[in-house]
Formats: sequence, structure tokens, C-alpha cells
Amino acid sequence: MNVDLHCHSTVSDGVLTPDQVAQRAHEHGVNLWALTDHDELAGLALAQQTATDLGMQFIPGVEISVTWLNKTVHIVGLGVDYQNPQLIQSLAHVRSGRAQRAHKIAAALADLGIEGAFEGAIPFASNPELVSRTHFARFLIQQGHCASMKEVFATYLGDTGPAYIPMQWASLENAVRWIHEAGGVAVIAHPGRYDYTTLQFDLLFDTFKALGGQGIEVVTGSHAPAQYLEYAQVAKRYGFEASCGSDFHGPKEGRIDVGCLPPLPTGLHPIWQRWI
Repeated sequence: MNVDLHCHSTVSDGVLTPDQVAQRAHEHGVNLWALTDHDELAGLALAQQTATDLGMQFIPGVEISVTWLNKTVHIVGLGVDYQNPQLIQSLAHVRSGRAQRAHKIAAALADLGIEGAFEGAIPFASNPELVSRTHFARFLIQQGHCASMKEVFATYLGDTGPAYIPMQWASLENAVRWIHEAGGVAVIAHPGRYDYTTLQFDLLFDTFKALGGQGIEVVTGSHAPAQYLEYAQVAKRYGFEASCGSDFHGPKEGRIDVGCLPPLPTGLHPIWQRWI
């Protein structure tokens, strides 16, 4: 079964519209698909309708930005009711600080000699409420400052980069609670991306488990292949259900295209068994 439970559209920081992502997933043989835009639910109705028309099973999702130990962590909610008023209101609050942050990123880039970054990033953002580092990265690539997303984040916009501006996102407790109250299951997205010590990771997993978190992404486009086995062991140790997702943003971005994931390592409990 071809499963992809982490994708983005133009509603957040992807380059394809929700229906175009659905079409691409279908063309790549996906049977079970989730759209998980950052802190936003607006693309889910179109994604669901398109997936249904194409004969794919659809799981409504969202990727919530969380601040934990002064760093950003992402929690994916799968199977959420995207008409849940509390979830809609809570995500609007999470999004509200992005515009101010975007101006600060642009000012930091100007201090580094890169002018007009805010105006340059805006055309890449279909949703003006969700101007993000990814949109700035596309501008920097377009202007020839960097050759790839990886280079942009390593040079300018990564968590230790000179143009990184921290944000106070949702708390881990609130993110998990919002997902549960909307009928969904909570999954730690791409843990291999987070710069924590071993002890901090243990605390993150313990805390997430205690809050009722159910899953962890094991196979994802944000992980190197060696990390699949590493986080398979984490899933087993903590009793997490295993999820997988390309973290698709665009055809030429990321390690893995939508629907092109390798299988999970053996011995895991796939989270999608809840829906099949």
C-alpha cells in the first residue's frame, strides 16, 4: 500500500495547489494520502474532494508549529475535523505572528546585504498569513544567492543562521490537545531535524507520550535513510505508532517526491491501520 501522510500545498509553503498535489500523489500511485499544511486548514476541503474523485483515500491533516525548549518542533495532526471551531481559532492565533516575523527576517537579510527580501518573498506566498522561511529561501535561490534550499538554511535561515528569527509558537500541550479535541491523532514530525541532545530528545518523547501523543514519523523526506532505523527504534521503545510522509513541498524540493517513499522498517505498527 502506497501511503503518504505529510504534504504541503500553496495554502502554506508548497508550490502546488491542494488539487494539484492530490493529482501528483495519484499519478505516483498513492492509495492513502494526507495534506498537512502548516497551521492552516483551508486547503483540506479541495484536497479531500479531489482525492475522492481520483479514488484515493484521504486523511485530513495539519502540521502545527510548536515551541519546545526554545526550539521549533512540528506536530502533525492526522484525521482531524477541519471544521472544528476550536482548532480553526487556535491555528489562526498561531499564524498571527508570522507577518511580523517575516519583516524581521527581511531586516536581518538586509543587514547581510540582501535588500528587498520581504517584497521578494511575497510572490512565493499564496497565503499572505503564512509567509515563512521557505518563501524567503525561494527568493534567495531565484536571486542567485544560494543554489538550493539546503544551502539557504545552512547559510542564512537555519535555526543557528544569521537571519533566523525565533518565534513563540503553540505549546506542545496545546497542540496535542487541539488535535485530540478535533478527533485526530498527534504525530511528531521528522524528529531527525531537531537539534536536541539525547537527554532532551528523551524528555520530548516522554512528555509527548504523557500528553497522549500517539505517533512519530519514521520514514520521511526530511530524514536520511540511516535515520529510518534510528527512529524505528524510538517508535518501538516508546510504543509510538509509525508514520511516513514525503514532506512534499514541490517537485524539485526535498529528498523524496510525493508517493515515492520506501517502506517502513519491519516490526512497527503503522499509524494508518487506524483508517484502513
